[in-house]
Amino acid sequence: MATRFSRRSVIAGATAVGSTIIVKPTRAADHKFVQYHNQPAGGTLHKNLVAMWDAVRGETNGRVETTVYAENNKIAGGDPEALKKLLAGEIQFFTLMGGIIGTVVPVAEAQQVPFAFKSAPEAHKAIDGPFGRYIGEEMAAKGMYLFPVAGFDNGMRQVTTVNRPIAKPDDFAGMKIRVPPGQMIFDTFAAFGAQPITTPANQIYDALKSGKVEAQENPLAIMQGYKLDEMVRYVSMTNHMWSGFNLMAHLSTWTALPDEIKVVIENNAAKYVRQQREDQGRLNAGLRDTFAARGIAFNEVDQAAFRARLPAVYATWKEKLGSKCWALLEAEVGKLG
Repeated sequence: MATRFSRRSVIAGATAVGSTIIVKPTRAADHKFVQYHNQPAGGTLHKNLVAMWDAVRGETNGRVETTVYAENNKIAGGDPEALKKLLAGEIQFFTLMGGIIGTVVPVAEAQQVPFAFKSAPEAHKAIDGPFGRYIGEEMAAKGMYLFPVAGFDNGMRQVTTVNRPIAKPDDFAGMKIRVPPGQMIFDTFAAFGAQPITTPANQIYDALKSGKVEAQENPLAIMQGYKLDEMVRYVSMTNHMWSGFNLMAHLSTWTALPDEIKVVIENNAAKYVRQQREDQGRLNAGLRDTFAARGIAFNEVDQAAFRARLPAVYATWKEKLGSKCWALLEAEVGKLG
């Protein structure tokens, strides 16, 4: 005899967590995915990725189920190891800075040409247009699918230091500074006279505490997310690079999905990328006052003095990236070098 369920009995049988009721999907997922990213669980990237994949699950009636792991699930090798997992199909979705993608797809480093973008919105416009599409084409050749609106925001990068502020390039002389993987950012700080050292993002705090490095460079939101304000005393507003987190998929996994699933994922990706950009922009803008109130000293810098150290870097990278990529970038930001 068939069992009949009333609305009351269905609600009563749902799983309760605190004041939230979670009703299990009516069907098992057809597609189960893993999404990695390198930011803390409390940050705007994690919150918007979780919201994005929740929306995808709802709009596909449970056909797509994705688990989002903050800090790359704390794998030992950090971003480079997570990128290898994406290329191997061991994870299906990942967000990553262009500089690190550039270890596999060199033109992706163009997102982080020093002093190219004057603001985060200018960078967003570029990566949503022909410049970003060209990078996506090159990524596809290496087995990665870059979403049409892919650039979650990190923000404009500033230099934070333990012992002295940075006012001119000579202040970098001999300074050990943590930078993310990527040859362009190494070349940039080497041109200033610094000694670039790389660590995973979630190890910056320990590197500063131990004295392995005496400086790091990131948007202010990263200072907050990893509590770096406990370690540094100075913030020099260099605005030397923009960086973001490119949303990408394992290409073979993506192409195998039904078209109607792809549409739902892409629509929600665009929605939540734009939402996160707003969230991150507000966060970065408000943190200067927050940190200053804690006694951290801020100073402005004259970018012209720093750019004057970079002609060889620009010339080298114009050749490495190729004339098409460089022309697309300059179409957005003006002449470089």
